Amino acid sequence: MSVHFTIEPLAKAHKRADFTCGNDRIDSYFRKAVSQDVKNKFATCFVAREIATDRVAGFYTLSSSNVPLNEVPEPLAKKLPRYPTVPAVLIGWLGRHSDYAGHGLGEALLFDAIRTVAAAPIGAHAIFADAIDDNAAAFYAVFGFMHLVKRPRTLYLPMATALSLLSP
Repeated sequence: MSVHFTIEPLAKAHKRADFTCGNDRIDSYFRKAVSQDVKNKFATCFVAREIATDRVAGFYTLSSSNVPLNEVPEPLAKKLPRYPTVPAVLIGWLGRHSDYAGHGLGEALLFDAIRTVAAAPIGAHAIFADAIDDNAAAFYAVFGFMHLVKRPRTLYLPMATALSLLSP
């Protein structure tokens, strides 16, 4: 049987209490803090919901941000304008319920985040992600994210590269 999901903005109807991805910090944030971040406009949150059961299967958050130019990997930095910072969007949190491992949901959430950023009517040169641990950093690296110079668990992906991931 194939599992089907829809990705939609976080709503009060989404049941978050039993969400568990295997990382206590991510679980706690999603269960207890994400709604305050959304309410205070610190982030937007999108939820992957299993269509058949309405169960929350995963989520990600997006926030506007920037990256200091001197932290962008040198081959990319030398191609950018000499502004002090580079406009970017941050994937602050991304989690997939452990029951849905092996369904490609992490990749689907990442690609949905890229599509959401690409469709937004605001300029952003890059997407970056704060990886919570080495496994998360390795996940992003598979898709071409590069480590920032001074923050190895913060990974950077130019929008042009991100959009190429969506092309067949």
